[in-house]
Amino acid sequence: MPTGTTRIRLRPANSSRLSFGVQVSLALFAIAYAVLMLRNSPADQDFYWLSYVFLALCVIYLGFILVHNAPVFGTQSYFEFAPGYLVHKAGLFRAKQVFAAENMSMLELLPRQLRVRLKDGDIHVLNMREVKGTRRLAVLRALLENFATRYGVALREDAPATK
Repeated sequence: MPTGTTRIRLRPANSSRLSFGVQVSLALFAIAYAVLMLRNSPADQDFYWLSYVFLALCVIYLGFILVHNAPVFGTQSYFEFAPGYLVHKAGLFRAKQVFAAENMSMLELLPRQLRVRLKDGDIHVLNMREVKGTRRLAVLRALLENFATRYGVALREDAPATK
């Protein structure tokens, strides 16, 4: 990571319908089922290869769950203060949101969200529920204040940004 960059690690919002544990349990059950199908069916049966396809898809699904929910490849959800830019990354399979300081008119820090108002009138809302812990939230607030003063962006804090 470059020296002029600061990242705040985010914990992704739990937006999935099934929890991580339930998804892993279902994937493991499907893998066990596929293995039992392979053990108990004769090799001369038609469409025997479909059991291998099902097993491969179950293993791929388990890998997807693990990569998406666990920091296998490092921190995947973060809020980054780069020189002249704010970067928000919501997860491994999601695109980065990059906001240039020269295009910002105001930053609004609310108790549960950060609003980035751009000069062209667009408003981007970032979920601050993903920032866990009072210490990490205080660091984020300090970095926002430093960023706003360095690049001349107005910072408005409506209420204390605590839980």
